[in-house]
Amino acid sequence: MPRASDTITAPATPAGTAALALVRISGPDTKRLVAEILGRLPPPRQATYFEYRDRTGVLLDDMVGTWFAAPRSYTGEDVLELSGHGSPFISQRILGDLLARGCRLAEPGEFTQRAFLNGRMDLSQAEAVMDLIHARSERALALAHQQRRGALGRRMASLIDALLGLLARIEAYIDFPDEDLPPEDRQGVREGVGRLAAETDRLLATNRYGTLLRDGVRTVILGRPNVGKSSLLNRLIGRERALVSPEPGTTRDFIEERIPAGPHCLRIVDTAGLNPSPAPLERLGMEKALECAEAADLAIVVLDATDPSAPLPRELADRLEDPGTLVVVNKSDRVPDPALPPEISRLGPLPLSALTGLGIDELLRRIASRADSFQREAGEDAVAISARHAHALAEAGAALQAADEKLAANGPVELIASDLRAVLAAYGEITGKVDNERMLDHLFATFCIGK
Repeated sequence: MPRASDTITAPATPAGTAALALVRISGPDTKRLVAEILGRLPPPRQATYFEYRDRTGVLLDDMVGTWFAAPRSYTGEDVLELSGHGSPFISQRILGDLLARGCRLAEPGEFTQRAFLNGRMDLSQAEAVMDLIHARSERALALAHQQRRGALGRRMASLIDALLGLLARIEAYIDFPDEDLPPEDRQGVREGVGRLAAETDRLLATNRYGTLLRDGVRTVILGRPNVGKSSLLNRLIGRERALVSPEPGTTRDFIEERIPAGPHCLRIVDTAGLNPSPAPLERLGMEKALECAEAADLAIVVLDATDPSAPLPRELADRLEDPGTLVVVNKSDRVPDPALPPEISRLGPLPLSALTGLGIDELLRRIASRADSFQREAGEDAVAISARHAHALAEAGAALQAADEKLAANGPVELIASDLRAVLAAYGEITGKVDNERMLDHLFATFCIGK
């Protein structure tokens, strides 16, 4: 089991040959190692050029070292960062020397874990570090920065403060029944529970938006066989990813790629053609296509300008009215003004050519606009929670509902307090800490007990 008393080290840059490589050290022996390796103890946060020599005096590299004195460091401990040439051999030699000097190889995520344990960040901020590393779009990057700076933690701190105030009022009547306390105000407590429930629901509603930003907006391409779905995928990603052939039904399985669309990342999925009269093997591909469509956030329905009146399968026709569907008419370079059926014309389909690139920029603009609507649904101040946060908030919402029902039925205050403590535990799972002493502070500040 990792011990906080250990001094840990690990590469902070990916394995492989590069211009530079960074090795990080954190723990109680760091200051000693700074003096040993750099030859002196420079001022904190000052980059120092030096020759790294191992314990036997062999020169390993010319490096730049920067040490950060506790608690003003990433982990809250003394930290040393060594920046040298990006040779894997050099990095391994330096790591071996550091282990020989008393360091231990860090466990995965241990630097961030120490930052959390030392109070440098709450749990939601620690999770945002990974979101920052894996961000694939401008919006995902903005979300990660927002979380890293404690947006969700501040929202949860506000909820916890309000909850502790309610708990303090209820616990007072349980623990000090003989004191000269004001009359019970169940209606006031119930209103407070209602406000907490409403804010919990608002946070929970951002779960979908957070998933879209972290994983990408899942966008499925649908259409009849041979309308140019695979050609559209290739055009969007800028390379020949899908096999294209004049023979209908070339795509039998789905193909997924990630592409940028404005400030968003798309998970674009090409699917098998939806044939009104499929062969048995085609039917299997169609079933997978429809499964992808059910799980998608957006759909691009591709029509053929050279055959505008071709009958659509029922599954495809049903999606045309969906607000998450964009209708495009491919091969518009060959037939610029096709005679589309009225029920399709009124949808404002986009003329497009996967062959020439006609309409591609406008398609990406429309996709980005649709993706922006997900943020509007979540609210302008959405913090975009993760699946783990959503689970905790759902538990908190259920406990708040149980407390509200007991308050409405004039139930025992002990059971109401139990429900609210369950809410407190669920809230605490998100940030990773709940200080129960804060509830006592609320209690004694509200009521003059023991005067």
